[in-house]
Amino acid sequence: MTPRQKRRLPAIAAALATLCTAQLPLVAQADSVTATGTDMVVTLLGTGTPAPVLTRFGYSTLVSAGGHLLLFDIGRGATQRLWQVGLLPGDVDEVFVTHYHSDHVIGLPDLWLTSWLVPYGANSEPFRITGPTGLSKLTEGLTMAYGDDIQIRIADQNLPAAGVAFDLNEFSEDGVVFDEDSVTVTAFTVNHGEKIKPAVGYRIDYANHSVVLSGDTKKDDAVIEAATGADLLVHQVAMAAEAIANRPPIQAIMGHHTLANEVGEVFASAEPGLAVFSHFVLLGSPGAAPTTDDVLALTRTTYDGPLEIGEDLMTITIGDEIRVGTADTR
Repeated sequence: MTPRQKRRLPAIAAALATLCTAQLPLVAQADSVTATGTDMVVTLLGTGTPAPVLTRFGYSTLVSAGGHLLLFDIGRGATQRLWQVGLLPGDVDEVFVTHYHSDHVIGLPDLWLTSWLVPYGANSEPFRITGPTGLSKLTEGLTMAYGDDIQIRIADQNLPAAGVAFDLNEFSEDGVVFDEDSVTVTAFTVNHGEKIKPAVGYRIDYANHSVVLSGDTKKDDAVIEAATGADLLVHQVAMAAEAIANRPPIQAIMGHHTLANEVGEVFASAEPGLAVFSHFVLLGSPGAAPTTDDVLALTRTTYDGPLEIGEDLMTITIGDEIRVGTADTR
């Protein structure tokens, strides 16, 4: 149990005693996604794109280390995935944003507001969020958009105003953006295209273990530098069907991402302990879009090291060895 979870227990217990929700399912123990000792656990909550499909929810990655639960990007369905693996929305200690494309932040209002509610978080402390320049504009806009709801719940349910405030860490330069209990998070700029700025990736270090999340990017030496020798590199990938590859909108999208053979080159240069694909941008008409088998085949033309095709709810535990599994769900 994280320090944040322990602090919230009395508030949740007291609130539950006043609610007529005896049939509300209790949250399961989240052992499979929570690290112990000096291990790190990475859970792919969502590996998809803006496509509203049920097999791959919006891009979101949970990292557990040193008693902290850190969430990187908040795609569609992130809150439901947290609940599914046995966590309350309010259990997340801090959110980190890579960039401001909608599919990377569309789940933010859900997580933010639901973590304030009883019994899903009962947060009485501000919502901690870190991101590059532009974060304050996003959070100010959300606070304004949901202003009526916030005021109603404060007046009607006596919810604490502090619990729906944002605690911002907005940065404009690369470097360490989180450093608590020997867990450090370092942001580094990536190339997601000339017009898509800022865009960053993150490296998470704890107890001589390291995880790198590429964020959305073209092939970029910055990712290789950050991930060289890391235990785990999670990288996005894009592929388009040949029939549509030359269409201008498709060319624009593909020009913002890394092709499978290019990701293979990144993996081969960085040599992580394990390479994992997530955030699959697979473009094509129904039944004709590239598949993960196509991605794997093209990647293997440039990389022959350890590789996993990420799936929603995949867990990667980093300790004396690297173990891949699936999160226990309710």
